[in-house]
Amino acid sequence: MSHPSPEACATCPAHHLGNLQKLGVDMTGHDYVVALAGNPNTGKSTVFNALTGLRQHTGNWPGKTVTRAEGAFASGDKRYKLVDLPGTYSLLSASLDEEVARDFVLFGQPDVTVVVVDATCLERNLNIVLQVLEITDRVVVCLNLMDEARRRGVVVDDRRLARDLGVRVVPTAARYGEGLPELMTAIAEVARGEVRGRAHGIGERSPALQRAVSRLSDGVRRLVPDLPNAAWVALRLLDGDERIQSALARGELGDLHVPTVGETRPPLVAPPTGEVEALIRLASELRWQVGADFHQSLMEAIYTEAARIADRAVSRDGVAKRFDVDRAIDRLVTSRVWGVPLMVLMLAVVFWLTIAGANVPSAMLASVLLDWAHPLLKGAADAVMPWWLSGLLVDGMYLATAWVISVMLPPMAIFFPLFTMLEDFGYLPRVAFNLDRTFRRVGAHGKQALTMAMGWGCNAAGVVAARIIESPRERLIAIITNNFALCNGRWPTQILVASIFVGGVAPAHLAGMVSALAVVGVAVLGVVLTFVTSWVLSRTVLRGEVSAFSLELPPYRPPRVFATLYTSLIDRTLYVLWRAIVFALPAGALIWLVSNVPWGDVSMAEALIHWMQPFGGLIGLSGVILLAYVVAIPANEIVVPTILMLTVLVSRVHGVGGGAGVMFELDSAADTAALLRGSGWTLLTAVCLMLFSLVHNPCSTTIFTIWKETRSVKWTTLSALLPVVMGFLLCFVVAQSWRLVAG
Repeated sequence: MSHPSPEACATCPAHHLGNLQKLGVDMTGHDYVVALAGNPNTGKSTVFNALTGLRQHTGNWPGKTVTRAEGAFASGDKRYKLVDLPGTYSLLSASLDEEVARDFVLFGQPDVTVVVVDATCLERNLNIVLQVLEITDRVVVCLNLMDEARRRGVVVDDRRLARDLGVRVVPTAARYGEGLPELMTAIAEVARGEVRGRAHGIGERSPALQRAVSRLSDGVRRLVPDLPNAAWVALRLLDGDERIQSALARGELGDLHVPTVGETRPPLVAPPTGEVEALIRLASELRWQVGADFHQSLMEAIYTEAARIADRAVSRDGVAKRFDVDRAIDRLVTSRVWGVPLMVLMLAVVFWLTIAGANVPSAMLASVLLDWAHPLLKGAADAVMPWWLSGLLVDGMYLATAWVISVMLPPMAIFFPLFTMLEDFGYLPRVAFNLDRTFRRVGAHGKQALTMAMGWGCNAAGVVAARIIESPRERLIAIITNNFALCNGRWPTQILVASIFVGGVAPAHLAGMVSALAVVGVAVLGVVLTFVTSWVLSRTVLRGEVSAFSLELPPYRPPRVFATLYTSLIDRTLYVLWRAIVFALPAGALIWLVSNVPWGDVSMAEALIHWMQPFGGLIGLSGVILLAYVVAIPANEIVVPTILMLTVLVSRVHGVGGGAGVMFELDSAADTAALLRGSGWTLLTAVCLMLFSLVHNPCSTTIFTIWKETRSVKWTTLSALLPVVMGFLLCFVVAQSWRLVAG
């Protein structure tokens, strides 16, 4: 098998179609595939969005929990598939993100790999460029954020950089569309084979390391004669990379060549097992000869080379030092005195905008879906169906789904865009920076601060956000404890109960403030429980060493409002809402059935409430509340309507609500207060309900998401049962202490 020369097929696609299919990339209707790589916070997503526009979609890599974004663009008469790889600082496969990015560049063999670098900190970004060049020479460097560089007086000689790297370098400011036509031209030229890069070796390696790489490279070439990057494979074998060992043993590395015209790729032929095992043993022996600091010396060589190249390409324009806005803001938002208070204030503003802004659209949706559409559908169904089928479909399944949509959609449609704009602006990494020390003290990861903040919008989204944590152990801690973040589905319960009962014991002019402080107190208790539970988990079932991580504080940038609205609404809001609807339909059916199916002389719901009442009373709650949390597990948004419906059902109140199994809310807080107090609710009931609303099992959408992320019944079960057991214990202690003090 021979490696074809560039002239053999100048315009043939270089990508490996079979491997791309295994990686989940469909090339139907596309001529070339382009990989987009780079460090986080280099504007890589901005480049991706600018090239693809709205022609993109997201999903997961096969068998992974790492998100993949794909898009398409056209240049001339050719169509290009653009795959946005996870943002990473290296390709050494130390994390799942790095493994995904490395495997795509190596085994997918994209026709072009575009590496996006930040022009303001070129030295640090060249690290990944050099690692990509060790794998492939079909590279274009996108020198992004040139606008930021000009603002800071940084001058980058892109021609010098291109000569030193041996590949095309295109300066861009993707946010403003600057340089994008030139970038598309460069991609097309490399894809068609009109421009080819040259191999770039890393010098300054220790003599022992160079000898080890040389010996292993010879062995690799004997097994795979035409492998173009044998030295890089030797380094990965020396580092004990199991994925590369497996690829060598199965013959995958021998399949990495560009076919000539009319050639089809032959089936995989594995090298002799004995020779592969001997080479792996040799790599292990040489690793000890190189020394324990092998990995450190390897990275030092890469960073030394990056520093050398950056030093030749970067200069200052000689202007007087200007006022640095970013540094001035960071002195304030990351200071030990003001950082945390400002963070709390910022999140409070986001919550206030979410809650206040959602009132009107929620009321409008409720008016359409509940007040107008429900009676209309009920009347039509009653005319053609038996009462029980009409009740099951309309009063049960439709009503629960309509309630979830009207209560859940507006807050998420406000919170997620606001959260994403804070991310775009560059503030969220500062939140992680401010809380990193606290999370490390409890054995968790600093990035858990971001997943907790996302959980305040939706716990399911917070669980998905835990993908940013590289350590599997610390990712599990973030997932299990995310339920203690008070999601927007639980705020209505907190606000209603606090307004009626907690605010009711305060003077009229202080009632609003006291109610608000009570709700804030519950949210703060959730943060405390997050820290405490993380500390316990990290010292018991998830014992381990806290991992170190690099947290880059990106420059502050104006948020991209329209792109933010699109991505947050499609990727987060509608994604989570759809999962909630899927679970709301059967929940609505269950609520209607337990309220209408007889059990002796009463309904099944009444029988269950009477059975649960002793335990509910013991912990300061009631049988009605416990049953409501059981049947309303798909969404916290329907807990209050379910409680009111069950209260009317068990109290035999006439003229209130729409009948058994029909969820409702009353028009005024005074009417709600009268109904609840009339059924035996007290201030203790309200306090325990607020606590249990914080510390109880996740909704079914979140439970399903936990299972999807962990693929583990064990951790999903623990995530579901741990908070509800903690909630029972907390309510029991509060109730018994209250009764002991009150007599």
